[in-house]
Order: sequence, then C-alpha cells, then structure tokens
Amino acid sequence: MYNTILKPQKGDVLTKTYTEINAKIKNGTAVVLTAEEMVKFVEDNGTAVAAEEIDIVTTGTFGPMCSSGAFLNFGHSDPPIKFEHVWLNDVHAYHGNAAVDCYIGCTRMADVSPFEYGGGHVIEDLVAGKPIRLRGNSYTTDCYPLAEISTEFTINDINQAILCNPRNGYQRYVCAVNSTDKTLYTYMGKLLPRFGNAHFAGAGALNPLSNDPDYETIGIGTRIFLGGGVGYVVGEGTQHSPTNRFGTLFVKGDLKQMSSEYLKGATFESYGTTMFVGLGIPIPILNEGLARKTAISDEDLVTEVVDYGVPRKDKPTIREVTYKELKSGTIEINGKKVKCSPLSSFYHAKKIAETLKSWLQKGDFFLNPPAETLSTDRIFKPMKVSSEIKFVKDLRKKAEICYDDCDIKIVAEKIVEKNINHIVITDREYHLKGIVTSFDITKAIAKEKKVLEEIITKKVITTKDNEPLSNAARRMRTNNISALPVIDDENKVVGIITSEELM
Repeated sequence: MYNTILKPQKGDVLTKTYTEINAKIKNGTAVVLTAEEMVKFVEDNGTAVAAEEIDIVTTGTFGPMCSSGAFLNFGHSDPPIKFEHVWLNDVHAYHGNAAVDCYIGCTRMADVSPFEYGGGHVIEDLVAGKPIRLRGNSYTTDCYPLAEISTEFTINDINQAILCNPRNGYQRYVCAVNSTDKTLYTYMGKLLPRFGNAHFAGAGALNPLSNDPDYETIGIGTRIFLGGGVGYVVGEGTQHSPTNRFGTLFVKGDLKQMSSEYLKGATFESYGTTMFVGLGIPIPILNEGLARKTAISDEDLVTEVVDYGVPRKDKPTIREVTYKELKSGTIEINGKKVKCSPLSSFYHAKKIAETLKSWLQKGDFFLNPPAETLSTDRIFKPMKVSSEIKFVKDLRKKAEICYDDCDIKIVAEKIVEKNINHIVITDREYHLKGIVTSFDITKAIAKEKKVLEEIITKKVITTKDNEPLSNAARRMRTNNISALPVIDDENKVVGIITSEELM
C-alpha cells in the first residue's frame, strides 16, 4: 500500500530508454543505486532529479519459497530406462516427462528422515557440487528394457539442471500471529499461543515488486539475479493477485551458474521442508514515476497482521502494520508488545542488491526489456469446492459441565446419569479449567482420591467452532484422545466434540 504521494501518476515523461541505459552499462557510466540508497537520494534531491541522474535501481530478497523446484535431465543409461519412479537422496521426484527427465519440488520430504531433509536440500546439495544418489525403477518396454537403476551423479554429470519456480518474489507478505491457546506450526514458522510472537517475510523497501508495483519494467524475458546466477522472468507467477498487492513471478535459471549461498534447503518444525531463494531485479529508471516508486521506504510499505489461529482461507486481519514497525523487532497487538521476527534475511537481500549493482557497474549484466508485461488486473480465485466442508460447530454437542469446586462423587454421578465418558470442568463463569473422564473416576476410586483437583487433566487440547472437522480429528489422533472441549475466544466452554460424533 502506498501513501498518496507515491501513487502512480499519469503523464510521466520518458527520461531514458533501455538502449541508452545499456549503452551506459557497456561504457561504464551507468549510475546505479540500491533501493535503499534510492530512498535517501530522492529524499535529498527529489524525483525529477533522480529520474534524470539515476539509471538503475537494484533490489533483492532472500526468503523461503515453497513453490521452488528444478527440472533435471540425466541422459540415457545403457541399456535405457524409462523412469516410473525416481528418488534423489531418498526424495521422491516427479518423473512424468520424458524417459529420464524429472522435476523435484523443494517441499517434497525424504522417505527416510522426513521433516529433516527434502527437495530444497537436494537442490542446495546439487548446486554445491555434492554427489546425489539416484534410484529409479520402470515398468519396462521394448525400447526401455532396464527395470531398475541406482547410481550417483553431480551437477556436472547431467545435461540440464534448471531452477524453475512457478511462484516467487511475492510483492509482499502478511505478518502471522496466533490468538489460540496452542502453538501452531506453519509455513510462517512456529507461532506461539496468545500472541506470543509474530513472524513476517519479505525485504521491505528492497523487495523487487514493491519497487515496480505496476510492472512497468518487469515481465516475460526480464533478466534477473536468481540464486546467485542469471535468471529470467517467465511470466506472472501462480496465485498472481495484483489487485490485492500480492503479485508473484514465474522465474527460471540455470542451476549450473548458481551458488548454494543463495539456494538453501530449510525445515520448518512440524510443517515440512522448503528452500530459501535469492532473487534480485534491476529497475531501469525510465521516467519520473519509476523514480518515485523506487524511492518507497519501509515506512511507506504496509501489510496486515493476520491471525493464523483461524484455519480459514480468509483469516481475520487484526491490524495494518508498516515494514518499519515490523523491522523494529516488536509490534503492538491489543495494547501488548509482541516480539516480531523476520523469516527473510535482510543481510542476503542487501547483498543481492549490492551484487547486482556491482555486475551492472562492471558491465557483466545488461537489462532486457520485457516482451510482455505482467497483468495488473488479474483476479485471484480460490479453489472451487464441490462438496460441503464440515466444521466443528456443525457437529459439536452440549458439554456436561461440573465446576472446579465440585466433589468427585458429583462428577461420578453425572457420568453415570448421563451415560457419558467426559465431564468438562470450568469455573462459575464457564472458563475452561480441565476435563475428567470415566477412566479418571475409576482410577480415583482405586487410589482413594477424594479431591477433584487431584484427578482432573488441566492441560486440555481444545478446538473452536470455525475449525474444520478434519483438523479436529487429526488433533485427536495425534494426541491419542477421544474428545475436544469447544471454547470461544474468551476460553469459555461452548460445547464438546467426541470421537463418536466424528465417526
């Protein structure tokens, strides 16, 4: 989101062309600034002077890109094989191309030691020159008679290794928080309960698409920094949503030119694997409008703080926040200071922008005008769901409640009277205090326990009305329990859902 002064304005006069800028790069006279340097230059000199004097602004970002992957071609074995299944370091890759091509995605986890190693780690190891173990099998044909193969290769042994990321370089990211009473493990990292922390991503003022939000210079064929080498924009990325300021890029590049410094496999606890990708785009200053846009500061860039405790597509927005506040290390939520941490690396983002600047100044990198610019009005559509999704509120029933000062005998009588297995324990205002099962009562009698406090389970796994039933069922399986009290935002009990309802 831009302040009024930064909104695109019609009638921006052309100050220079791609041909003129490339000629300056060739003779070593091009004036190049990083996006951070451009903020200060425009502040001191104004946009008109910047449009005349500055030729290129460089950007950079380095963060987790779950849509990353690579196409590999191994060449033919002797005798030949047509892969039906193929594994790279025990990570199952997708073969469905020609006989010995595959695509490996960074989020695919290894069959052995999942959550520790995945496709992103394979790509990092490949670029680092490490040997990769290949296993493959085939249903065999007359022209592909080999049934199995097991071998090792390095990046220099294969024909093509192409980084191909269908969605990269998000224009911005939301800031993720968690309002529930349990820890959440997400693609935005580990979110602590009751707004215990906040995570965000993106490089702010250095972020490529934030510096050209109308895609004047970014489109099909734009030459970019990718993974430490040269890459290209193939087109708009999947889930490209420019009207919501969530533009994305489809990018590709030759892995043989790249560096493992800018392609890093990573694991998010209890979520899965991904890969950090370095991406930078040079923005040619063709007019005063681009000078104005590339002077965007962290204070001008706004995103939303979103509650990931609500497992819905349209998660509730708690407030808006600037990247300046995000980068300060804390944000305020409901009067509370919340520690805020980036998933992206500002160090690497700055290094990418500086490296791209150096390439341009040395004449090692030239600008490529896009053959076609990206859509600015694409409407992002959610998945069409043909079957009804059930939520906890659809199946929950009334919870049988006893107060936390009740006698054990009263709890036991209610279990017998209602023929149930679970009694929810609350205070007089119905705030959750614990749960007691029929088995707990049996143990209490056997061990001659007299006080309810001694037998209740206080650390209770709960759910909420707007949670999908599939999530509730998974939580029961994971924790080996048979019921979940249903609570509201104030931790008051509104019902219960048991394994019987789910069955």
